[in-house]
Amino acid sequence: MQAKRAFFFLISLIGAGSGALIAEGFASFPARPQSEGQPPTGATTIAKSIGVIKAINGSAISLTPASGPEVAVTVQTNARILRLAPGEKDPKNATPLQLQDLQVGDTIRVRGMSSGTNAIAALEVIVITRSALDAVTEQMRQDWQKRGLGGTVSAVDSATATITISVPSFGGTRSVAVHASKSTVFRRYSADSIKFEEAKPSTLQEIQAGDQLRARGNRSADGAEFTAEEIVTGSFRNIAGTVVSADASAGFLTVQDLLSKKAVKVKITADSQLRKLPPEMAQRIAMRLKAKGMPGMPGAGSGSQGAPAAGGQGTAATSGAGSWPGGGGMNSGGMGGGMRPGGAPDFQQMLGRMPPVTLADLHKGDAVMMVATEGTSSTASTTITLLSGVEPILEAAPSPSQAMMLTPWSLSGAPSGDNGSP
Repeated sequence: MQAKRAFFFLISLIGAGSGALIAEGFASFPARPQSEGQPPTGATTIAKSIGVIKAINGSAISLTPASGPEVAVTVQTNARILRLAPGEKDPKNATPLQLQDLQVGDTIRVRGMSSGTNAIAALEVIVITRSALDAVTEQMRQDWQKRGLGGTVSAVDSATATITISVPSFGGTRSVAVHASKSTVFRRYSADSIKFEEAKPSTLQEIQAGDQLRARGNRSADGAEFTAEEIVTGSFRNIAGTVVSADASAGFLTVQDLLSKKAVKVKITADSQLRKLPPEMAQRIAMRLKAKGMPGMPGAGSGSQGAPAAGGQGTAATSGAGSWPGGGGMNSGGMGGGMRPGGAPDFQQMLGRMPPVTLADLHKGDAVMMVATEGTSSTASTTITLLSGVEPILEAAPSPSQAMMLTPWSLSGAPSGDNGSP
């Protein structure tokens, strides 16, 4: 499942014009001339599909594409089968393979003839093996970690393609100008999903103030500007309050929201990241808040050279609390070891090392902070990341509205999506 999700993430970049690794290699690899090989009787159109091999039985392959139903592939006797290294464009460097070399889990692009049904008589099969895919996935995850940034959108200037985000840190917040270009890839989370592979192609015009944003690219020397190669945004809910009830069997949690003064019901899933803040850490953060008289929870980017929480085990990008960037998804923003350039700890990295909790561990009256999806009229919000043990922090917050600011984007597990995967 992890390899499949990583595949979906990478393949989804093909249509967006990304030059990323596997997608670039597949998209640029020249197609076999139509004159080579004879199309089977009854085939009427040229067709191609990219996906993961689900099953193989002789020359019959069941292919799972990034979207849509499975494709039934029949490899023709005269078909050429090649292995393409990630990022490779020159067909001369491809390695010939035999049909028996293909394995379940391999990513392939097939091209051949189709009669209009969900079936392709393949004259060409280009393969990227599972091991190569894993290597590319890790490379992408590391790149999000090293060149990622996250925060809350405060302004959008369409004329200059500049997005201003607010990045929380221990010292308060700072503004960063994120610059997009014609080659920048935009993606956006849907209202009821926390998985990066389910994010849809988007545009600059869809981004609004208040959105959560993660970007991958290069920052200026002073950290005040950021040139983005990829931007992922979403509208998420920040909730801070006390537990009213917890239904572990049904997977629902009801929280009395400090800001709205209303009870909010959220869903807890296997992808939700639930952690508990150690008492000594909660006290230290509370003391900082009291000393500064302002919200300053470390998080979303924390001014660190961080990534979409694609960080280590437990980060949203890699832990399943959300989706890739961020790591997972849009989360972390931190450097390895939980330290950022200035030496201050990166909260997302710290979060990954905090003890996990379950819904059954939460009781009436417990204080929690969480990031959740917006939800829809028919579906409840889904928890991305929840942090318990925060009583001292909420007590130190000057006001309920400022308490909401203590649930930063970096707490969300949004751009990774699978546990341990981003």
